[in-house]
Amino acid sequence: MARKDDFLKHIQDGNTNKGEFITLGAAMLDGETITNALVNVPLKTLNRHGLIAGATGTGKTKTLQVLAEGLSEKGIPVLLMDIKGDLSGLAVPGSPHVKIDERHAKIGIPHEAKGFPVEILTLSEQDGVRLRATVSEFGPVLLSRILELTETQSGIVSVIFKYCDDHKMPLLDIKDFKKILQYSTQEGKEAFESEYGRISTASTGAILRKLVALEQQGADLFFGETSFEVDDLLRVDDNGRGYINILRLTDIQDRPKLFSTFMLTLLAEIYSTFPERGDTDRPELVIFIEEAHLIFNEASTALLNQIESIIKLIRSKGVGIYFVTQNPTDVPEAVLSQLGLKVQHALRAFTAKDRKAIKLAAQNYPDTIYYDTASVLTSLGTGEALVSALDEKGRPTPLAATMMRAPMSRMDILSESELADLLSKSKLIKKYNETIDRDSAYEMLNRKIEKAQAEDEKEKVKKELEDLKKAQSKQRTTTTRRSSAMNPIVKVLTSATFIRSVFGILSKAMKKK
Repeated sequence: MARKDDFLKHIQDGNTNKGEFITLGAAMLDGETITNALVNVPLKTLNRHGLIAGATGTGKTKTLQVLAEGLSEKGIPVLLMDIKGDLSGLAVPGSPHVKIDERHAKIGIPHEAKGFPVEILTLSEQDGVRLRATVSEFGPVLLSRILELTETQSGIVSVIFKYCDDHKMPLLDIKDFKKILQYSTQEGKEAFESEYGRISTASTGAILRKLVALEQQGADLFFGETSFEVDDLLRVDDNGRGYINILRLTDIQDRPKLFSTFMLTLLAEIYSTFPERGDTDRPELVIFIEEAHLIFNEASTALLNQIESIIKLIRSKGVGIYFVTQNPTDVPEAVLSQLGLKVQHALRAFTAKDRKAIKLAAQNYPDTIYYDTASVLTSLGTGEALVSALDEKGRPTPLAATMMRAPMSRMDILSESELADLLSKSKLIKKYNETIDRDSAYEMLNRKIEKAQAEDEKEKVKKELEDLKKAQSKQRTTTTRRSSAMNPIVKVLTSATFIRSVFGILSKAMKKK
């Protein structure tokens, strides 16, 4: 009994906060939930990033749901990457259930069914608010990293952006960029060479092939206008609750390049536009990246470095990033070391590799006299997790095997009619879902090429006319000369003297006869 009392005091002392916090559940000891041993996460440290990990079916999605609900209730907007398509239920209240009541009785807090303000976003042709960005917004450096270009190829991309800037040609979508690539080594070759030096057709061909590969993953839907403004992720409803923005990615599994491209663009845009906030009492925005390995497994070294840099720096903008994945090893060590909150659901040890991964995962948590961490990681039940957070002073809270609270919203998806009703109320759909294809590099270059071709044709016709005139003039001159050469003979033959002489010769000849 004394051990249980000591444990309760240990947890309560480590989870007492002066400011606002979110309760995740109650700590467990020797498999028993200790009522009122509440495990809290201070809002002040939620911009320190985090990890939700665990094997399939252990409760990661429900933990994500609980955190999103808690943040929304506190007026903090959330962005969720919904790859499995099972988070739309956040928009409506959950259904009462005896098991939920039993769980919350053990934890020591009441359960209340609630729905939350939800906005559905999409990168593809699925229903929702369309997310787009222009090629110009990427800039030559970021675009080169996404396409994994060589130094020479990156230099060409920079030259192309410079040419478009100098000639006021907007680069909005994929067809704009493809057109200027082709133009640089064909119709506009001389112009490019005179202004910026020679551009290799082999290099532009390689860039074009990589661009086509990205286009085949759906980038043609992502690049363009109207460009999404990241400030629209920061909305709150009339009751002061933060919007939960759910990005539907159920059709993105086979297009990881597009997913990583979007994520890097989003983080770069947030970092460049959000003001510096320093150490605030609450985050401005929290982003949950489900199936995080899709970003890291497909990213090049340059792209990984960019992501790692942004994650390290974006905290000062008041933004927290949380990775949701099956195994902590899916996240690079350089990123893992930046994470303040770790919620580790059960891991399964089926192979020697699995057992090694569990030992490594256990080393990421604070030491405790109450648990054998590696053993606990394999014995946790569904809806239970090892939790390590940071207190308001940035110190690790006591490690706790936690009975997680149940979500307040529906733990299932919306029906088609419910989803349609939610979308019909969206203000952002009206703002972003109209496709705009305004005058940009593609149209401007086509006009330029057509004008050049028309001028070439005009010059060609003019030259042909001049050649024809020259030929006709030459022909008249030749005819005149021939006519002039025959005139003296004609004059002699038709003269009276010549005729009399001929008749005289004929008369003499006839007399002789």
